[in-house]
Amino acid sequence: MTSFLKIQPLTRAGFAPFGEVIETQGSCRFAINAGFAERFHDLARIDVAAAGGRPLLSILRAQPRPTPLRLTLMERHPLASQALFPLQDRDWLIVVAAGQDPLRPQALRAFRASGRQGVNYAPGAWHHPLIVLTPDHEFLVIDRDGEGVNLEEAPFVTEVILDL
Repeated sequence: MTSFLKIQPLTRAGFAPFGEVIETQGSCRFAINAGFAERFHDLARIDVAAAGGRPLLSILRAQPRPTPLRLTLMERHPLASQALFPLQDRDWLIVVAAGQDPLRPQALRAFRASGRQGVNYAPGAWHHPLIVLTPDHEFLVIDRDGEGVNLEEAPFVTEVILDL
């Protein structure tokens, strides 16, 4: 049996059960550097301290998946948040699951983010690995390094296709 998952626009309210949307719109901002720069302040609550973790700052370069877009697995990071922010102004896709059973098609939600929106997955939030729509799409990533297992994966048994 195949399930088709519809994609909706990424909003703070729609994504709140899974973490935070990172965007400048509506954020606290103020001038810095003698007025030559503007700081968009405290855009996400980075949480990596469990079990002595430390923050990592990385850049990912991702490639599009074959179409139709078939979801293969869900993953989560039980010890930390994971923030991703695109470095190019290109749309990208996010798939998350509500509850403790990430493989039920009814639990899945899909969002289309603009190239000016990132996300910060809450610790333990089930999500699909990064899905981009264009080649060589780069992201700034803040996640956790340290002891302990901070990656759990659950492969899909039922086919789920993103309804583009």
